[in-house]
Amino acid sequence: MPTRVPWDPGFSVGHPLIDAQHQALLSQCNLLAGCCLDGQGDEADRQFDQGFERLRAMAREHFEAEAALLASRGYADLDDHQIDCDEFEYLADEIVTTEHFDRLELQRFLALWWLGHITGSAEPLRVCLADAPGGSGG
Repeated sequence: MPTRVPWDPGFSVGHPLIDAQHQALLSQCNLLAGCCLDGQGDEADRQFDQGFERLRAMAREHFEAEAALLASRGYADLDDHQIDCDEFEYLADEIVTTEHFDRLELQRFLALWWLGHITGSAEPLRVCLADAPGGSGG
């Protein structure tokens, strides 16, 4: 079975754009799960592949927005954030592809990777947003 990850309000970082992007990324992973359930065949494969490319484009937009926000707030671990971004790009380009994995395995990996990114970044982002000038705590 594919991995579906529903949005949980506890994932929220308190920034409307970042929260909306995180929700959209999980929704895209769930869309890929639906493609896996639709069976196999050229049309299902085509829909999955298009959804995967859309997820990659969404990831690039998200990482750019997140990095810009963090930089504007003086986030001390911006280099670590960039490493996460680079890791996803490398994995999606070179390793976690339909050439190496079937689409179900790929979908599961993507859903879990994004869940890890969202839950792992939630608290540091909340703290950064609250502590920075103009944040809810400063």
